[in-house]
Amino acid sequence: MAKLKLMAHLINRDWCKGCGICVHFCPKKVLELDDQDKVVAVRPQDCVCCKLCELRCPDLAIEVQTEQD
Repeated sequence: MAKLKLMAHLINRDWCKGCGICVHFCPKKVLELDDQDKVVAVRPQDCVCCKLCELRCPDLAIEVQTEQD
């Protein structure tokens, strides 16, 4: 199986309610809540593209775009 390479974290700030579920499930601590309680990818270089944030977000506010090597 080809390894996934991160292209971008697409975050819809209008849909994000700041629940922090994605932050909690991220195994590499890539995501944090900012001063407006909206998610941001603060360490995208550490992302392993597991997509747990995308799968767990109840508001579908985050998408992990990847390309295969």
